[in-house]
Amino acid sequence: MQIDITGHQVEVTKSMRDYFTTKFERIKRHFDQVIKVHAILSVEKLEHKAEATMHINGKTIFAESVQEDLYAAIDLLIDKLDKQVRRHKDKVTNKHRGEGLKYNIS
Repeated sequence: MQIDITGHQVEVTKSMRDYFTTKFERIKRHFDQVIKVHAILSVEKLEHKAEATMHINGKTIFAESVQEDLYAAIDLLIDKLDKQVRRHKDKVTNKHRGEGLKYNIS
């Protein structure tokens, strides 16, 4: 898996990069088939924005968040991505497919 983190109007420090990757571990726990992640961290006046595009098998997931603190924006971004990944995983691994036909009538 490849994680690219870029900054617009802000320099991405090692602590920001480490914070993002440690938070992203939660998504990898739920779904390990992530191919590539591209995150953009930006600052515009008092708004700190974090957005990310994830490429997984056959699907692209995008999320963004705007907060007053950049680390809070990253937290909210990870929460949104995690929710979308879990929803995608539930669709892929539908456990109730075809169970309605298992009943034998004799």
